[in-house]
Amino acid sequence: AFPLIANAWGWIFTEMGRQPWVVFAAVRRARAAEAARPRPVALLFPGQGSQHAGMAAGLYRREPVFTAAVDAALSHMGEEGARIRADWLDPRNAAIDIDDVRRAQPLLFAVDYALGRMILSWGVKPVAFLGHSAGELVAATFAGVIGLPDAVAMVLARVREAVKIPAGGMLAVAASEERLRPYLVDGVAIAAVNANQQVMLAGASEPLAGVAARLKADGLTAVTVPATSPFHSPAMAPASDAVEADYRSLPLREPRAALYSGYTGGPMSPDDARDPRFWARQITDTVHFRDALDDLLAADDVLLVEAGPRQTLTAFARRHRSVRLGAGAVTPLLPARAGTPEADRQSVLAAAARIWTEGHDLDLDAVSRLWTWHEDTAPAGRAAPLVRAEAVSA
Repeated sequence: AFPLIANAWGWIFTEMGRQPWVVFAAVRRARAAEAARPRPVALLFPGQGSQHAGMAAGLYRREPVFTAAVDAALSHMGEEGARIRADWLDPRNAAIDIDDVRRAQPLLFAVDYALGRMILSWGVKPVAFLGHSAGELVAATFAGVIGLPDAVAMVLARVREAVKIPAGGMLAVAASEERLRPYLVDGVAIAAVNANQQVMLAGASEPLAGVAARLKADGLTAVTVPATSPFHSPAMAPASDAVEADYRSLPLREPRAALYSGYTGGPMSPDDARDPRFWARQITDTVHFRDALDDLLAADDVLLVEAGPRQTLTAFARRHRSVRLGAGAVTPLLPARAGTPEADRQSVLAAAARIWTEGHDLDLDAVSRLWTWHEDTAPAGRAAPLVRAEAVSA
């Protein structure tokens, strides 16, 4: 199978006219599928804690669909959108740190959304969507629950109310939910159950620091998550109540594609999707990502594609029994850590090669734009090709 793969991706390199080793290295890392049919694609969208300075910036102004989608999301943020873009593209001189909720959540939404749009432009037709925490809003946008302008309004409402809550944080702990319950104190809660031995705690700064010290004294691994707000803990209740009032004015619809929720641990019901309270309480409620992933992988053997930075959800998925046994599979779009702009593009190309070798027909012209297109040299007046996001698999 490799000569066929090499010839097809060699065509991309010929069109690019440079850096052929990038293409062939990506293809060599991709494994050809042996299944009778290609596994359908499901998209994963990470939330806060996955962000890092300059995430996915190597694609901006170098991939037209990604660029247009980021700009579209930021345009709905008004003047703040321009400030977010400036801090993103010049992190050394950023006015607000990337881990601050005022930057992390709006920018993660824009980047996750733009990566999803880019994948669709390749001709991929996802069969399911699953977001982690704030990533669930991105997933809902693709599933047709909410339009882009209103989804952005939901993100901004969360941010507006989150900054009013006293400072707090989150911890990632290598232990089970049951193992951690004795460590919980007033003001600290289980924020997310991501895998069997991967749980997050959240709470106000002082009690959370005390819990962290106890965990480390008992030999448990506890890592601080990059966050300045105690999301998914009772401390966020005032913010949850406030955003619910905002959400009641927005048109929420039932999903028109398979949408899995980390808050129910399974498929999102039409009633939940249309309920403003369901979306508002996501600020305080525990994320049951493990259970939602269980349900998704039980429904079908799929190729999971993480459309976001840092590969956090990819790491969780690789621990899942379905993926370990080879029934399901997972591939990330972006590198595991901050790197060069070229590393962003190489990682995306490797993911495209993985999807293609699975057996999916890709628009190779669209994929090749990773190296052939640049905003400064694009024909004047030619809009970047976009793909309708809502209900893409309906």
